[in-house]
Amino acid sequence: MNDKKTPAPRRVESVIAKTRSSSGAIDAFVRHARAVAPVRGGETGSGRLILALDATMSRQPTWDLACKLQAEMFDAVGKAGSLNVQLVYFRGFGESRASRFVRDTDALKTLMTKIDCRGGHTQIGKVLSHALKETGREKVNALVYIGDAMEESVDDLAEKAGRLGLGGVPVFVFQEGHDPTAERAFREIARLSKGAWFRFDARAAAELGKLLSAVAVYATGGLKALSDRNRPEDRRMLEHLRGGRER
Repeated sequence: MNDKKTPAPRRVESVIAKTRSSSGAIDAFVRHARAVAPVRGGETGSGRLILALDATMSRQPTWDLACKLQAEMFDAVGKAGSLNVQLVYFRGFGESRASRFVRDTDALKTLMTKIDCRGGHTQIGKVLSHALKETGREKVNALVYIGDAMEESVDDLAEKAGRLGLGGVPVFVFQEGHDPTAERAFREIARLSKGAWFRFDARAAAELGKLLSAVAVYATGGLKALSDRNRPEDRRMLEHLRGGRER
């Protein structure tokens, strides 16, 4: 038997060296990607938000205002993440539609300016059902609803709102006017979905814009993102989400 040891082939050493070099390049790439990519998960990242509006005839002034203010939702998120917004509306005789999800304010404004308000009854139940279906396909982080009336079964709406709450989709309801029937229903939708109810006043456009921006921040980064930004509207939103009540 020949006990003489044979030297390892030089090509094996070459392969090992290349492997180490390749591994170092991969590590460098991963470090770079982490540095430039938005943090996802619990931090500010990518959020999906549904913006739903009552587009019946009485809502035209509010619709026009919403067209102007929706940009603040995108601006609030900024470079720290991305916001994907879907427009949902109802009007006329049973008409209820949803757009695709868009990532920039110009695209959403283009969609909104093509729509005119028409007479009809509320279809809030369809909005809630749609949100349930969407989040079943891919997580929806928040639903914003703006309206002034409620002409449906409160029990049916409450059941759907509760399911949204269980699915982690809070509903942020902005009510224009002082209709007591609508207020009771809207507050219940917000409570059961673990969202928040606010009085919407077209004369206080700046305040509405700030609150919409807070919802957008929540949709992309949760409670932590609101705490980190820590503006007055963020603290107000946190109070609601943690159990406070609107006066």
